[in-house]
Amino acid sequence: MKIGFVGLGDMGQGIVPRLMAGGHEVTGWNRSKGKAEPLLKLGMKWAETPREAAKGADFVFSIVTDGAAVKSVALGENGIISGLGRDAVYLDMSTIDPGVSREVAAEFARAGLTMLDAPVSGTTLTLSQGKASLMVGGDKAAFERAQPVLLSIGPKVTYIGAQGLAVQLKVALNMALVIQVVGFCEAVAIAEKGGVPREVAVDAMLKSVIASPVLAYRGPLILEGKISDATYGSVDLQQKDMLLALDLGRKQGVPVPMGAAANEMLNACRGLGLVEHDFVIVYEVYRRLGGMTK
Repeated sequence: MKIGFVGLGDMGQGIVPRLMAGGHEVTGWNRSKGKAEPLLKLGMKWAETPREAAKGADFVFSIVTDGAAVKSVALGENGIISGLGRDAVYLDMSTIDPGVSREVAAEFARAGLTMLDAPVSGTTLTLSQGKASLMVGGDKAAFERAQPVLLSIGPKVTYIGAQGLAVQLKVALNMALVIQVVGFCEAVAIAEKGGVPREVAVDAMLKSVIASPVLAYRGPLILEGKISDATYGSVDLQQKDMLLALDLGRKQGVPVPMGAAANEMLNACRGLGLVEHDFVIVYEVYRRLGGMTK
């Protein structure tokens, strides 16, 4: 298949090689061409605009930072909508407000075009291991057409339902992920303050009933000397998703007290100038608050 890919950040850097390894021809675009250089060396073609990336493609993907960025690359001047063919499918993989996703999809529908929301659950690590999962919302027939391509990205592809429901689920999932990791950090902190060596606490917990895939790769990052090396998802990026969840809770009248508490720990990271670190740096906040700093 001919694939257009818009947004070549960390996740795009992981997804595009998998698409090419699946035998697909990929043409990519990014605001800064410098990020495309490693992919161009692998054989990806370059487009000067999102419209050019979409022109002639069977499927077009985008994965960008937020709703404003999605609107820009999808609907803006030289956007995907102006280059997408009638028989092609546009899949946005960004984690954004479901309402914004539906707004963009409605514009594509008015133009006689098809858009799906198709967020990916995973990190650059899970992508490289071939363990990423994808959730898709929108027209089911379009999903079935896209499914073989999506399986090039990850082995678990699930149709969620109507337009916007996949990104709704992704926001909920990311909230649960942050709550779990913050809770783990809290538990290790209280164990360490009480005299249990940190590495012993981490090892024991990862062998216990609380073990999970996300803790398996993120838990060890709180060990001495490893926190600053973590790069799976910065405080800034993860808090963007948490704020989406808190806003959805407000709009829908669903209480999210655990999400709100976890977000306060991200606020503490921000206040201590740790925003650029992976959000597992919250463990350092617990150590400082608990008087465990050297």
